[in-house]
Amino acid sequence: MDMEQRYQARLKRYVTAMRNEKPDMIPIRPFAAEFTAKYAGFDCQEVTHDFSKAFEAARKCAADFDWDAVVGNMVYVWTGLTQAIGLKYYGVPGIDVPPDTGFQFREPSEQNAHMREDEYALLTEDPTGFLFNVWLPRVSADVVAPGTPATFRNNLSFLKGGMAMMNYFGGFGTQGAQLRAESGTVGAISGILKAPLDILGDKLRGYIGLTMDILMRRDEVLKACEALMPHLLWVALSGADPDKNVPITIWMHRGCVPFVSKDVFDQIYWPTLKPIIEEIWSKGHQVLFYAEGDWTAHLDRFAELPEGSIIYHVDRADIFETHRVLGSKFCLSGGIPNYLLGVGTPDEVRAYCKKVIDGVARDGGYIMDASAIIQNDATIENVRAMTDFTREYGVY
Repeated sequence: MDMEQRYQARLKRYVTAMRNEKPDMIPIRPFAAEFTAKYAGFDCQEVTHDFSKAFEAARKCAADFDWDAVVGNMVYVWTGLTQAIGLKYYGVPGIDVPPDTGFQFREPSEQNAHMREDEYALLTEDPTGFLFNVWLPRVSADVVAPGTPATFRNNLSFLKGGMAMMNYFGGFGTQGAQLRAESGTVGAISGILKAPLDILGDKLRGYIGLTMDILMRRDEVLKACEALMPHLLWVALSGADPDKNVPITIWMHRGCVPFVSKDVFDQIYWPTLKPIIEEIWSKGHQVLFYAEGDWTAHLDRFAELPEGSIIYHVDRADIFETHRVLGSKFCLSGGIPNYLLGVGTPDEVRAYCKKVIDGVARDGGYIMDASAIIQNDATIENVRAMTDFTREYGVY
């Protein structure tokens, strides 16, 4: 079988499973990040600061492990780009954290949040204007606020940032073509989405600030989330797969119990996310719900979505309970604990994979992956055990 035939077979396998149907075998789609560096002989600093090495590591893993689908670079932050604009909220390996530690997100204190508690009206009135005029000067060491005299570093940051953005994101097309030609590997996702409430918590108010706002100014929080909805929908669709094969991915963070109460989920998180998912589905695109943490309390709400509209990725939740609630409508992925890939034995990994396959994958509609993004604490032997066992046992 030549590489194009292999690619087409894998694409069919992957898409069939995502449509909650039964392919020829279970597709293997690890979201492998810093693990790829470990396997390819790089440290975290190298693949974070030199994306060509991150691309190389992803291709090497895809070819050597015989995976069906991968993300072109799951070490998604290129710190050359973040440093080009002096971005303050990422800790850079080898500079702010040890060189063999993955990049870190720096959560602002409530007092130093990137958006103040009295600025909701500004955000709601003009989200784009707020981000450009207020937020960007606060998160960048080089960008100055409007009305402030321009500086050399301010002007250069836009030039460097634009060039870096074009360089990095333009490279993903070539990366996808190389994965297809060199190993017949499918690009796992295309397009990105976040829930409006997660945007507020992650990038604007910080988690503590947002939780205080939910108590003190809930109506303003809801209006801000509603104002962000069309912008987030546009971003998601602008990067979507034109062939409508691979899904847009939503990275789900702190909109679940216990980070927020169930009534906050029901009154704010879900009403401002569900319509986005339904609109994306109306355009023919699936959404991969990458449900980081445990979202068991909200499975019944996810079950309201149209059949086949999402793929649900299981992290800390019970995958068997998740399958009971969602498995008749949606494909599942994940569920293999990351701690097991790090400290378990290959036999333990194989036994757990068998348990998951037997419990949720017998009728199709399942994609093999770890519970969360695979970092460099996973052992090569255990990732290989997960891969090889699935390839041998997961044939229909």
